[in-house]
Amino acid sequence: MPMQKPSNRDQVTLALIQMSVSADAKANLANAIKRIGEAAAKGAQIVCLPELFRSLYFCQEEDASNFSLAEAIPGETTAALSRAARKSGVVIIAGVFEKRARGLYHNSAVVIDADGRLLGTYRKMHIPDDPHFYEKFYFAPGDLGFKAYKTRYGTIGILICWDQWYPEAARLTALRGAQILFYPTAIGSLPGEERAAKEMRAAWETIQRSHGIANGVFVAAVNRVGAEGEMDFWGSSFVSGPFGEVIAKAGPSRDEILIAKCDLGKIDSTRHDWPFLRDRRIDAYDGIASRFLDKED
Repeated sequence: MPMQKPSNRDQVTLALIQMSVSADAKANLANAIKRIGEAAAKGAQIVCLPELFRSLYFCQEEDASNFSLAEAIPGETTAALSRAARKSGVVIIAGVFEKRARGLYHNSAVVIDADGRLLGTYRKMHIPDDPHFYEKFYFAPGDLGFKAYKTRYGTIGILICWDQWYPEAARLTALRGAQILFYPTAIGSLPGEERAAKEMRAAWETIQRSHGIANGVFVAAVNRVGAEGEMDFWGSSFVSGPFGEVIAKAGPSRDEILIAKCDLGKIDSTRHDWPFLRDRRIDAYDGIASRFLDKED
């Protein structure tokens, strides 16, 4: 029988599974399921895994053989996680390398409700193409838009890694009703970039906390850790509140189950104090859909 969780819907406990991974996809899945059970035993109600958690971060190079790592949704990963969700009575968010059709792939995340039902799939909308982040070689841009999912323990939105830097993505997801924005992530640095990495990590955290402030929502970002190829993933997973305050934060270098208790009632009180949604000038934002606004004549 699933574990019974508290009935107060304003109180929700999150768990971010900050983990290192190996080249063994089955071992990674088994490790994730073990951690999900441990998180549930600590009271977690919503559990989030990192981006593409079943494999090493293969986007460091352009290699067509890596397409063999992809799978359908639903598939092996969603079936195993659905069983884990039912067993522990938790909502699970998990990154999947989705094979949509032959030759068509997405960097996706699934939402599985506490009864094991697959609620939906989010496909990463913003696809980077930088040294050691050659994602455009592998992934088509998402085409499902920005969504919110009503789970047993609250309404959540999913965005993935590079999506973290775009206020439009956070805004549209919040406007759909999301109370918590989850960001499954794979981000790190190269050897010799320690100073730049420190500044980048600070910017990475700041931009996401700002999304929470601007929209009056909770933010939960979960990263992987460990050295993979030339990349050193910096962990530092965190949960912040609608005022931007850090509720819980993991370290930069080890596997952790980060537990954070969130009072969703703070969304109302924060939005009363900072009524950003009320004061938006939706009549004046036509240019936001343009690539760039040239100077007026």
